[in-house]
Amino acid sequence: MKNIAVIGAGTMGNGIAHTFAQSGFKVQLIDLNDTSLKRGMDTIARNLDRMVAKEKISAADKEETLGNITTFTDTQKGVKNVDLVVEAATENLDLKLKIFKQLDEVCEAHTILATNTSSISITQIAAATSRPEQVIGMHFMNPVPIMKLVEIIRGYNTSDAVTTSIMELSKTLGKVPTEVNDYPGFVANRILMPMINESIETLYNGVAGVEEIDTVMKLGMAHPMGPLQLADFIGLDVCLSILNVMYDGFKNPKYAPCPLLVNMVMAGKLGVKSGEGFYDYAESRKAEKVSEQFAKH
Repeated sequence: MKNIAVIGAGTMGNGIAHTFAQSGFKVQLIDLNDTSLKRGMDTIARNLDRMVAKEKISAADKEETLGNITTFTDTQKGVKNVDLVVEAATENLDLKLKIFKQLDEVCEAHTILATNTSSISITQIAAATSRPEQVIGMHFMNPVPIMKLVEIIRGYNTSDAVTTSIMELSKTLGKVPTEVNDYPGFVANRILMPMINESIETLYNGVAGVEEIDTVMKLGMAHPMGPLQLADFIGLDVCLSILNVMYDGFKNPKYAPCPLLVNMVMAGKLGVKSGEGFYDYAESRKAEKVSEQFAKH
């Protein structure tokens, strides 16, 4: 397995492309939007520059990594001669079903189709194809080049051979693949999202402020980042989407998103990506200033 296609040049897509390219794979990065592709490649170059500055890689390594990536705006051309496609588009079921239906039609018969979804059913996505045994979840963590974990999610029909192949492939990237079964939220988000949601409920109910909640979890539970800061980093719209998938999947009220989260997303307060969430990122991305809405006066 040497040729990889990645669908989507956003945060996760460019991180996945970077990781494969740095490990010596030939990567075909696909996005329908030229601007997104350019932004994605600029991000990869910037992240590589940071690694060169820290002497983790050489300047030659950087050039080799960038040289391993070719960009495409045409999906059919972009998936030509690849052994694996990793889809990293927006966390939207209809969009993913449409992409996988198209991939099934244009990819060669041997090509494995993987999705980086953080919560959507692999079995449901696989059902849009005629090769459900070759569809699997590869849930990378953000930032992809740094985080070691890859959740490998088997759909109902995913074959043993494909699962083994993707587990081994993940190891060649220097990752730690962990196999889980296909239930809403898998493992990472099934545990993480209720904690984030409960943190938002705690703020909503006036138990404590933003900084206080994050401080308790950082210092008391040894979390490197408080849950409200983490929610901002993930994107409050993404958190809401995952909670909705879990609520719909389990029909259990414990997964119902907090009204405060719903309102913030409707108001466009999405966290780091929009410049404001629980914290204000106008001057720094380091969550040093609590958003005016939650500041104590």
